[in-house]
Amino acid sequence: MSLEELRKEIDAIDDVLVQAFADRMDIVAQIGEAKKRIDKPVLDAGRERSKLADIASKLPPELEQYGYTLWSMLFEISRSYQSALNPVPSSLRLEIERAMETTPHLFPPSATVACQGTEGAYAQMACEKVFKHPQIMYFGSFDSVFTAVEKGFCQYGVLPLENSTAGSVTQIYDLMMKHQFKIVRATRLKIDHNLLAKRGTKLEDVKEIYSHPQAISQSSTFLEKLRNQGVKITPCENTAVAAERVAASDRKDVAAICSHNCMELYGLERLAANIQDQGNNHTRFITISKNLEIYPGADKTSLMMVAPHRPGALYQILARFYTLGLNVIKLESRPIPDRDFEFMFYFDLETSVYSDEFIRMIDDLDTICDEFQYLGSYSEVI
Repeated sequence: MSLEELRKEIDAIDDVLVQAFADRMDIVAQIGEAKKRIDKPVLDAGRERSKLADIASKLPPELEQYGYTLWSMLFEISRSYQSALNPVPSSLRLEIERAMETTPHLFPPSATVACQGTEGAYAQMACEKVFKHPQIMYFGSFDSVFTAVEKGFCQYGVLPLENSTAGSVTQIYDLMMKHQFKIVRATRLKIDHNLLAKRGTKLEDVKEIYSHPQAISQSSTFLEKLRNQGVKITPCENTAVAAERVAASDRKDVAAICSHNCMELYGLERLAANIQDQGNNHTRFITISKNLEIYPGADKTSLMMVAPHRPGALYQILARFYTLGLNVIKLESRPIPDRDFEFMFYFDLETSVYSDEFIRMIDDLDTICDEFQYLGSYSEVI
């Protein structure tokens, strides 16, 4: 048969499938109504497993996995359709709606904000981009920033989440599983690293360089040349702390990778500017709060979900997002401490809090996975 003849056969089969799909979804709707009458949940995991096994057994071996994937997606679509026809507001949805009603229309210009590091840190610059007049309290670790917000010592906290060059700040994702918080805003900060030292120090004099591991990673090309000359690279907890350490040191052969702001702040001299590997180097910071606050214009949502270590677990989550037409713009996985072969998946979704898709997702979260944590809906300051 020619290609054109084969395509005509495919078209004829597709016409049958379209009608069969419409007929099936009509029965799906009736099943949804029947479940509602007897107060039965939409998801019947046992029946789905049995159906998938039965379908796989009816297919040739080389098509079993393809059939499993196809019908898994079909079941996801069916559940989503049933939920849409019989919406039942979840407790989380009601909580979100209350937050949208009670949150002020304008983001606060001033607040007590926790940041990691010291004066001159990139977190300070991000904080001043989010708040007009922040009262910043500095802490020695990311954990302390979470704790300060969680305990109510500070209204908000500003934390780095990911860098366009060095990737995710994995420590933040690990701490997310430990603390209770909500994301209320995000921002992106252009990062320009500088090598600073005491006045009078020359580049060839430098024997040791201090900085945060992310800044070191982002400046790897520049530092590789110095490493080959015997210069020691020493990680420390923050770029501004590195500058402070250099300023306080009695040594004349130390330098720090940090922001331009640290030069005047700590009385240092710039030995090299813009030493990062890529000119388009940005870090994304999140602003966290103890309370759920959803400001007008929120178009991003962050979630954490736990998926068991078995084939198809992550696929089922992604399939539901796909079914709802939600765009996943970030996916990060981290192993869960003290739980063998289980992972926490962090998602950033692009969706307005006012959209029907968002509402359906919120109502369906408990059917997508066994455990989840809604981290907030917010907008990003560019």
